[in-house]
Amino acid sequence: MKVLMSIKPEFAERIFNGEKEFEFRKRVFKWDVKTVVVYASYPICKLIGEFEVGGILSGDPQFIWSSTCGGSWISNESFFDYFSDRKIWHAIKIRRATRYPEPLDLKSRYWIDRPPQSFQYLKS
Repeated sequence: MKVLMSIKPEFAERIFNGEKEFEFRKRVFKWDVKTVVVYASYPICKLIGEFEVGGILSGDPQFIWSSTCGGSWISNESFFDYFSDRKIWHAIKIRRATRYPEPLDLKSRYWIDRPPQSFQYLKS
C-alpha cells in the first residue's frame, strides 16, 4: 500500500539528497505501508518523488530522539517542540528514495484536490 505524505520542501529535499534518514510523525499508518509518495508543500506544491518505508520506530520522546537524531536534520529544540503534546512518537525509516524526473501535479496524478495535512492512503 502507498500513502501520500505532505513534507516541507526543505526536508523533502534532504530526503532525496540522501541526507535525511527519518521522517517524524505524530501518528502513523494503521495498515502495512510500503511506499510514501512525497508531496512537497508550499511553495512547491507538487509530487516530487517517493521512498520505501524501511520500518517505523515508535516510543517515548527520549528513545526516538536518541535513536534517530543523527539522521533527522532537525534540531533538538524543534524536535521536542513539535512533539510536546505527545507521549508516543514515530520515526519512519527512509529507504531507497527516488526523485521523479519532473514534479507532478497532485490532481492530474491522483485526482486529489488538496494535499493531506499529514498523510493519506492511496489506491493502488
